[in-house]
Amino acid sequence: MIRRLYFGSAQRRLGGKLLLAACLAFAVTACASSEPEYVELPVEDLYNSAMDAMLSGEYEESARLFDEVERQHPYSVWASKAQLMAAYAFYQNNKYDEAINALDRFIQLHPGNRDIAYAHYLRAISYYEQISDIGRDQKMTRMALETLQEVVRRFPDSRYARDATLKIDLARDHLAGKYMAVGRFYQDKGEYLAAINRFREVIQNYQTTTHAPEALHRLVESYLAIGVTDEAQATAAVLGYNFPGNTWYLDSYALLTGIDLRPAESKDSWISRVWKSII
Repeated sequence: MIRRLYFGSAQRRLGGKLLLAACLAFAVTACASSEPEYVELPVEDLYNSAMDAMLSGEYEESARLFDEVERQHPYSVWASKAQLMAAYAFYQNNKYDEAINALDRFIQLHPGNRDIAYAHYLRAISYYEQISDIGRDQKMTRMALETLQEVVRRFPDSRYARDATLKIDLARDHLAGKYMAVGRFYQDKGEYLAAINRFREVIQNYQTTTHAPEALHRLVESYLAIGVTDEAQATAAVLGYNFPGNTWYLDSYALLTGIDLRPAESKDSWISRVWKSII
């Protein structure tokens, strides 16, 4: 009786171990089967699915599927197209860093591709759309300007060059606006030399922007504030010659005549040399 009980207990322990092992094996099998099975799909099916996701506004899924096209079919004619379309999907999803990275890779791998001009343009636009207000750092504005200029320089006859040219003007105007804001800040604090340096930057590098007339007037104000009347008169002369009737010139003229001075061109002034190409 005791022997049978002992044998029965041992049998139960052995059975329990076997059952535990079986359960563990089943769990491992179940876990393994729960993982999605990798299936290589025809390139046409993947590409069309990616396009359908794009048209439905599912940009994240579209980018994933386009990446899958390249991963599964790296040597097909669709691989390079998928790279570019993945970048476009990132751009549409406002994921500009991912778009720029994808475009950098496309440009590096396919410099002779027929869509290379568009790749450069989309890269420039990805920077351009990140331009922030003039109160913030203007790194993205400078990157946008640089890449837009590259589009015009490398692809002057492309359909993207015209739009890039327009955006170059807007980016330059934005940078000039930043210098003006900083210059006015220093001027209001009475730090006229620091203000003059910012306004000079506008005149030397952004004189075709909308900020040029005000920059000239602010220079007149700042030069008068530190007693450099010759430069104030020369600056007012340039302002009056290039923007006659402009309200900024009228303000500068009033400042000078209020202290018995007149605008007067000076060949020795830096501003006369800078503006020779326009005068």
